Amino acid sequence: MELGLHTFADVDPAAADRGREGERRLRQLLEEIELADQVGLDVFGLGEHHRPDYAASAPPVILAAAAARTKRIRLSSSVTVLSSDDPVRVFQQFATLDLLSGGRAEIMAGRGSFIESFPLFGYDLKDYDRLFEEKLDLLLAINDSEKVTWRGELRAPIPGLGVYPRPLHGKLPIWIAVGGTPQSVARAGAYGLPLALAIIGGTPARYAPLFDLYREAANRAGQAASTLKTSINVHGFIADTFEGAADQFYGPQATVMNRIGAERGWGPTSRAQFDLATGPEGHLFLGDPEAVANKIVAHHKIFRNDRFVLQMAIGLMPHDQIMRGIELYGAKVAPLVRKALAEQDQTAS
Repeated sequence: MELGLHTFADVDPAAADRGREGERRLRQLLEEIELADQVGLDVFGLGEHHRPDYAASAPPVILAAAAARTKRIRLSSSVTVLSSDDPVRVFQQFATLDLLSGGRAEIMAGRGSFIESFPLFGYDLKDYDRLFEEKLDLLLAINDSEKVTWRGELRAPIPGLGVYPRPLHGKLPIWIAVGGTPQSVARAGAYGLPLALAIIGGTPARYAPLFDLYREAANRAGQAASTLKTSINVHGFIADTFEGAADQFYGPQATVMNRIGAERGWGPTSRAQFDLATGPEGHLFLGDPEAVANKIVAHHKIFRNDRFVLQMAIGLMPHDQIMRGIELYGAKVAPLVRKALAEQDQTAS
């Protein structure tokens, strides 16, 4: 199982100097990605947003800077809001990133959990679902063939034109990111595309049937089992002690969830709810290295996932705490997880 990190590059939405605040966060973010590579993590994802509380509106640009400072770690979007972008440009940007990184680029495409990009780029929200379906179809066509002949309803046709540059190994890995919508899960299975499931609330185990649906949809569509990969993407934090992890993470995470909750009509969170979510069946993967490793392994038994991605840098987490969390993730959590999974494989064989 691959182990990774992702973030949205959170910044202070109330900062008086947005330029300096953005520069600070992106400089620190590159240090975090470089450390994740050095400690042996497998993938780093960066989510696209168009809001004052996030600095990553152009993930491929940031990931290209990271490519020059890393050697092995895979560099992915997390998520590319494909519905409000142009698939040709998305492919070109990530193919360029792929070449700069020596073949380490991935696209994680989704409809997005926020809607700011739709009016910003002139799209109608009534076309929310159709935009994603049509643009995914085009992105896959571009990935499959250098010369593209394509026609849709919401974008101008492409009459046998070439799309360049091409990725180092012929095709880009394209994942579908979902937040729990069964239709989106089934679509990914029918296409035979890897599936990343975001779990940011409730009991993770209740999401397991979605992976069953994904595999069933793939089987019905005749997709090869070898093309089916799954990931769970979760919130959490790692520190030297369980209590330290909880105390450091609660404030920034609660601030973000309450800000988003106020926009969406959710009730405010509390420390009691937070502490409950850090338990064995909760959605927060938080604690000392052993506790986090045990929880990752326990949920791998439930999901049979090929990848686990942790979002630690949420809100205004201090940079030194994030760096320590990454160090512990690579140096202590990852070896414990890999050892436990290897022992499971030996027992099964």
